[in-house]
Amino acid sequence: MASNKPAPEAPSAYELDDRGAFAGPGYAGGEAEFDGDGPWEEWDPTEGSVRPVRGKHRVAKQRGGGLARSGTVLGVGVIAAVGAGGMASAEDRPPVPISMPDVGGMVHDLADSLPDAASLPGVGALISDSGGHSATSADSATSAAAPSAADGSGPLSHSTAHTDASGSGDGAGEALRSRILQQADAQQGAAEEEAREAAEGTAVKQAAVEAAAAQKTAEQAETAKKAAEQEAKRKAEEAARQKAEAARLAELAKSFLAPVSSYTLTASFGQAGDRWAADHTGQDFAAPTGTPVKAVHSGTITQAGWAGSYGYRIVLTLDDGTELWFCHLSSMVKTSGKVSTGDVIGRVGATGNVTGPHLHLEVRPDAGSPTDPMPWLRDHGVNV
Repeated sequence: MASNKPAPEAPSAYELDDRGAFAGPGYAGGEAEFDGDGPWEEWDPTEGSVRPVRGKHRVAKQRGGGLARSGTVLGVGVIAAVGAGGMASAEDRPPVPISMPDVGGMVHDLADSLPDAASLPGVGALISDSGGHSATSADSATSAAAPSAADGSGPLSHSTAHTDASGSGDGAGEALRSRILQQADAQQGAAEEEAREAAEGTAVKQAAVEAAAAQKTAEQAETAKKAAEQEAKRKAEEAARQKAEAARLAELAKSFLAPVSSYTLTASFGQAGDRWAADHTGQDFAAPTGTPVKAVHSGTITQAGWAGSYGYRIVLTLDDGTELWFCHLSSMVKTSGKVSTGDVIGRVGATGNVTGPHLHLEVRPDAGSPTDPMPWLRDHGVNV
């Protein structure tokens, strides 16, 4: 493959003023009258940013202008991106004035010094020679590369940089605001979760306390119930015992009775007196002479007759060996043999050492020493 010829060296951008006057953007070429538009002048970016970039600052043939202006737009975009990165971290700070050189003007001047793309070997065939098409392309490139200042996208200035930075800053601020809101939501969610867990813990503790209290109450109720049952059982047993005792006494009352039906209790057991050699050994039942004397319980008459100071006496021996002495009788009806409860065995009198008619009753368990007759009679169901 044949190599392309090297491109001619481009003159400096600052060697362009000696080329003399050339036609402006309104000159159609050919024999038309040339209005004498003069050479290029230095462009003031501030002045150019307040009105459309037209007239003497426009390149006539726009050789290589599309590429140059695309470079301008790319440079401005890079600068705006870098500025936006700084603005993102200084959103709330006051704007700082930016002073930049006229990069766009320098690129335009440099583009004019470059050779025509059509003259480059291997490239010219790819580019159309139509002047109208070139002019149209140049106009489109110029319009795209140098928009009006009214759109805010003209040469880089403090106002445009501030506008781009403000937009980027707004986006960065919105992102920061979103992150802050997300963090706040996360913190609020964590706080709510913590509060919920604390509430659940409190509820669990309260439920445990209430359960313990309920269990304690139930245990107390169970204890009270058992105590009540035991008390009821004890009372029932006591009532049953009393009932059994009453039945026993009733049965005994049928088999044991008082020795006389009508009487007055006088001298009691153990009472001291000058009429006895020792303390009184029985219980006296005062009654009129001749009052019937009955057998207290069934048994056998083992003795009957005169007994000195006891007068006439009958000894009734019970089945358990206890002897009952009936003394001071006026007469004896039965003197021997077995008798049943309530049988008349004698009559009240005043024989022996006495001061008046009465029955002297002695109780001698196992035929031994005498005991108080009154408790013995009560223990056997006799109400005396």
